[in-house]
Amino acid sequence: MKKRQEIQGIGINTIASLHQMNPWWKGNAMEQLPETRRHLVGQIERRFEYKLAPITVVRGSRQIGKTTACMHVISDLLANGVDPKHILRIQFDDIEAFRIGKDPVLSLVTWYENNILESTLNNIASGGSECYLFFDEIQNLDDWSTQLKFLVDHNTATSVVTGSSALRIEMGRDSLAGRINTIEVGTLSLTEIGKIRKLASPEPFLPDNGVSRLKQKDFWLGLTDYAEKNHLFIEEAFQAFSDRGAYPIAHLSAKAPWELVADQLNETVIKRVIQHDLRLGEKGRKRDPQLLEELFRLCCRYAGQTPSITKLTQEIQTVLNANIGTQRVRTYLKFLSDTLLIRLVQPLEIRLKKKKNDPKICLADHGLRASWLQEHIPLEFDNADNNQDVATIAGYLAESVVGALFSSISGLDLAHLPGKGKDPEVDFVITLGDQRIPIEVKYRNTIKEDHYKGLKRFIDQSINRAPFGILVTKNQVESNDERIISIPLKDLLILR
Repeated sequence: MKKRQEIQGIGINTIASLHQMNPWWKGNAMEQLPETRRHLVGQIERRFEYKLAPITVVRGSRQIGKTTACMHVISDLLANGVDPKHILRIQFDDIEAFRIGKDPVLSLVTWYENNILESTLNNIASGGSECYLFFDEIQNLDDWSTQLKFLVDHNTATSVVTGSSALRIEMGRDSLAGRINTIEVGTLSLTEIGKIRKLASPEPFLPDNGVSRLKQKDFWLGLTDYAEKNHLFIEEAFQAFSDRGAYPIAHLSAKAPWELVADQLNETVIKRVIQHDLRLGEKGRKRDPQLLEELFRLCCRYAGQTPSITKLTQEIQTVLNANIGTQRVRTYLKFLSDTLLIRLVQPLEIRLKKKKNDPKICLADHGLRASWLQEHIPLEFDNADNNQDVATIAGYLAESVVGALFSSISGLDLAHLPGKGKDPEVDFVITLGDQRIPIEVKYRNTIKEDHYKGLKRFIDQSINRAPFGILVTKNQVESNDERIISIPLKDLLILR
């Protein structure tokens, strides 16, 4: 066996790492997993059941529980009687251990067939069983998608791929066309926060495969009724979300002081991305971590807003005292977006014939802003009249939260509509088939008639094919236009 391993270029350290990642091969216990599971676990398992595609891609920012969800799935497979040797998991975070020739994924799978399965993936499948392959952060490998394409085109197995780089995962989409089903993963939903905190949590109102329902007015009216039935849960869960954001660590360590949680978020999420994930660019060119840090700081400041690239560039030039051009800032902003720490909501092109408008910046979670800026702005507050600055920032953060929410729903086309002439801006527009649903966020204590203006104008224009609009508010309000459905932010978050 040793000779066979050496021929494949699999070293002793790599073999040891593989066995550590797959303790079930020898009947050893897995690592201790959190008692509470993310909804992602069920989403992955449903893909296994329906067999929509041989590869399930799980895409989301760092530290939101992708790996833990996969471990929960593996635990379920073992509990359901799947042969432990039929499960392979490889974590590519530290890719040095897996630089095995030109095609490391294929080499590692071949080693697995020869030394663990002692058979082939196809032989296992023809015998009525199935092998499950989990590749964590695989986008760190060069040419990963081509290797996966070859693997699934010539072998029968079920694969799960996780990634925290939107760009690298997206670059593999063309190669894997027809072979993947993608799950977008955001931070914890309100219902997941409730489960972690031992609340009587309801199920999410939006089914896993229910995105088409968003264009039905009855769906949104049903959401308001559902929220009313669960208002006690929503109040308590939203308070926790308001105070600490929605990263798992913030609620799994609910008794830890926020300052410690903030330091951990900075260290394991933001700095990890800036100092590790974005450190090297094409051809090994190093990126400027100071510029990345300052740009992310500005993204936190402008969360929920649409600052121009020129404005961002001018502020960075002032802070860093450096001659940095707009194109470089635009490129670095795209880098940050690719890590999914921020979501750049692009402008709707229906009105934009010549001028390209700027994207709206939405943070993956408002907890990142609180940790990076060391400025805690809760979404749940009562002192808006006494502190207008807090209310203003909270309003922008609410808009950021809404953008992040809809960005994390797979298969949803989300944009924002800049104002032009007599047409006011619209915060967000969902496109579903030939219909567009406008969404306006007015997170304030008092809603005035003027706050409906953008929605009404959008609905009135027949080209938009908008049967109704959504007004996201701080408190419950009654709309005087039956085409506009008013939903408090805290109720909206029970979608997921």
